[in-house]
Amino acid sequence: MKKPIPSPGNSQGLSRRTFLGGAAAASTLAALDVHAQPSPGNAAPASAPRAGSFELEEATVSELQAAMQSGRFTAQGLAERYLARIQTLDREGELPLKSVIELNPDALAIATALDEERKAKGPRGPLHGIPVLIKDNIGTADKMQTTAGSLALVGAVPSRDAFVVERLRAAGAVILGKTNLSEWANFRSTHSSSGWSGRGGQCRNPYALDRTPSGSSSGSGAATAANFCAVSVGTETDGSIVSPSAANSLVGLKPTLGLVSRSGIIPLSHSQDTAGPMTRSVADAAALLGVLAGIDPADAETASSKGHAHADYTRFLDPNGLKGARIGVPRERFFGYHPATDALVAQALELMKAQGAVIIDEAHIPTASKMDEPEMEVLLYEFKAGIEAYLAGLGDKTRLKTLADLIRFNEEHRDTELPWFGQELFLQAQEKGPLTDKKYLKALAACRKLSRAQGIDAVMAKHKLDALVAPTQAPPGFIDLVNGDHWLGSSSSPAAVAGYPSITVPAGDVAGLPVGLSFIGRAWSEPVLLRLAFAYEQASKHRRAPGFAPTADLRSVAKV
Repeated sequence: MKKPIPSPGNSQGLSRRTFLGGAAAASTLAALDVHAQPSPGNAAPASAPRAGSFELEEATVSELQAAMQSGRFTAQGLAERYLARIQTLDREGELPLKSVIELNPDALAIATALDEERKAKGPRGPLHGIPVLIKDNIGTADKMQTTAGSLALVGAVPSRDAFVVERLRAAGAVILGKTNLSEWANFRSTHSSSGWSGRGGQCRNPYALDRTPSGSSSGSGAATAANFCAVSVGTETDGSIVSPSAANSLVGLKPTLGLVSRSGIIPLSHSQDTAGPMTRSVADAAALLGVLAGIDPADAETASSKGHAHADYTRFLDPNGLKGARIGVPRERFFGYHPATDALVAQALELMKAQGAVIIDEAHIPTASKMDEPEMEVLLYEFKAGIEAYLAGLGDKTRLKTLADLIRFNEEHRDTELPWFGQELFLQAQEKGPLTDKKYLKALAACRKLSRAQGIDAVMAKHKLDALVAPTQAPPGFIDLVNGDHWLGSSSSPAAVAGYPSITVPAGDVAGLPVGLSFIGRAWSEPVLLRLAFAYEQASKHRRAPGFAPTADLRSVAKV
């Protein structure tokens, strides 16, 4: 991750990458703790959970679909197996993973109905009967909560599903439950711990349980890596899909702003927010993106996707997709903060060359160091406006109507909401005025100019590039509830600020801790990025399942 940005009254600074995060068995699984219990931040468990053997481990969407089509499995059977695994590895043990904040009590009934429908009519499409987990800031009008991890929103159930949930249900997906996250998409404190929420407690990384799952879609990342679902949906403002995906050896795709609707999703920034796939393979990300994408009258931004969206992104997957591709390497600012990570990316570049890609080195993004300040200004303004509009939309479901109300709630519930860190960002956002303020409009214009015409578009046009590649971030650091996250660097911001797409793919590991490689492109270039990422994935095969180790095995790292 990049260097932290200075924050008023905070000498530490804020890392922007952290924003962003059978029937009997079902009834047992649905009974969840809603109050987080303070626990040691980076202490390794005395005895780690055991992964054991799991017959669905690393199963892809197409493999699960084929198994249901052949009759080997049913949707109900798949759901039961994933639910049982969640109970064993996410709930039990001295320090459980805590990646799933709540389970859907209707999941098995929905799966059974979809099995009957398959027998009568055949499958609706590639996600029919496929178990999916979604982040707990994505609204569902059912028996589950939608809270962004905060106790403040418990009981405030939306009156309708988020548009992406409507799309998933229409496609026949089985929503198993909601995933834990960095509370409020990690936009509450300047020294938060990624993966912690007042409602869900501290989520952990299944590759080393004392390491961060990264945020804010931390639960989606950890749960998908741990094979608690087939695929999951996360959300991103800046890094919150690609970061936890990299930290959990996943494929994470942040779409172009407007390709996927945000209606019904608890907002942070309307100029940067998007939902997107978090999966174990590029093919699964492509299959899920085709379901999520679509024009939504309730989200005006999606009208811009007309002519750019595709119903089937899997058709762009090509194992030879790197041949002749022009790949730029923006070393300035996005390399050099972690030598072992740089070494993995160097190997990735050599592999891409061997696959026929043309590597253009020193393809710098000229404005990369100028975006931090205006971006933070935009986020503070947009969060206040967006969250108050969301609360107003809940009507009488909540008595909390303003950001000031949320601040007061947290103060009144310090033992459960503020046991480890504060709400400095809430307080900074509260000081902001309306979105008509000149200061906001100036910052927004600067973000768009610096990230688009003078940033990604400029470097890609200059070198005639198909994509830029950079390390997504360093390997995941320790969980530290006392001091908060410690980030070294990342490459998420240019695409996040521009509203352009990026995709991270596993690039190997350092001492068993995953590292990701990001492909970044211009607006609506998802087909190109999927083609390149798929070709790299097929040539490299770096994805591996986690072992739930208590801590990283440092014996593989040379002593300095």
